Amino acid sequence: MTNRYIFDVDGTITPSRGQIDSDFAVFFTDFCCENNVYLVTGSDKEKTIEQIGEEIYSLAQRVYNCSGSDVWQGEKHIRSDDWSVGPITRAFLLRQLEESPFPLRTGLHIEERPGMINFSVVGRNATVGERKLYVKHDKATQERDIIAKQFNEEFSDLIARPGGETGIDISPKGKDKSQIIVDFDPNDTLYFYGDRMDTMGNDYPLKKVILDRDLGFAISVDGWQETWEKLKCL
Repeated sequence: MTNRYIFDVDGTITPSRGQIDSDFAVFFTDFCCENNVYLVTGSDKEKTIEQIGEEIYSLAQRVYNCSGSDVWQGEKHIRSDDWSVGPITRAFLLRQLEESPFPLRTGLHIEERPGMINFSVVGRNATVGERKLYVKHDKATQERDIIAKQFNEEFSDLIARPGGETGIDISPKGKDKSQIIVDFDPNDTLYFYGDRMDTMGNDYPLKKVILDRDLGFAISVDGWQETWEKLKCL
């Protein structure tokens, strides 16, 4: 039996869409050298490396980009999914973008990634300040939860879940973070750390399968600082 540590990235080991703290990076690098570490994130490989750096990326046993639809082991590409969004789905999202009362639009509102898309009202090109404005708006209105709920009612074969601070991850059902479980031995013990373990969050599907199958533990954190504190106690 082996302990295996799985980490979300945004909001768990880095600030959302930000770079890993330099002091935490030193600690986490050592942790990766001493433990079996896996990363699972909605972002693609390029953005993940921007956040955590080449060294941590390569030290992970595997990195499950795009919620597990694009899998890497260092520079070795393991597999990817070629699903793409259809015109009816795209039209629904563009209508949500048009109808949102949030005033800022920065571009790249529908970002296609292997096996999934990310939808953002404010846009993926938003600055840190613009993102903070949207976070404030979303907390007050629950806009992402509402859009995701409406989407899931309209498209029964797809699933939408808020991810990070400003986006909504959308993929075919079953192609969420829970899909990575096929790579793990049921005799091992999994420790999954994530900041969106709530039922609407994109960490929830993996949490659910780990707990339902008694494969280990799901540890909810509120930011990378809490992740660091919890890892220090191991």
